[in-house]
Amino acid sequence: MPIDPMNTITTITGRTWQELAWQENALCAQTGPEFFFPAPGSSTREAKQLCGACEGRRECLEYALDNDERFGVWGGLSEKERERLRRSGAATTAAVSAATA
Repeated sequence: MPIDPMNTITTITGRTWQELAWQENALCAQTGPEFFFPAPGSSTREAKQLCGACEGRRECLEYALDNDERFGVWGGLSEKERERLRRSGAATTAAVSAATA
């Protein structure tokens, strides 16, 4: 039985390949991971600047919040910023919109 990669993505992530299409054009896909997963204590400034110019920023942040991504910069927010958003109970569509505005 052949493996359908699109179905596998849906099975693993719970999202369709269309919902993850933002990753193909994301600016982070065109740069190295060192910007988005800096060493502890290092600056996240460069990653946030790239995120600010990325068309997939909102989808990226939603993905990180939905999947409890605990490391790196996602959607322009650091681990601590995403955690504050979660703790405040503001991890909603409105909060994501405000954070990515």
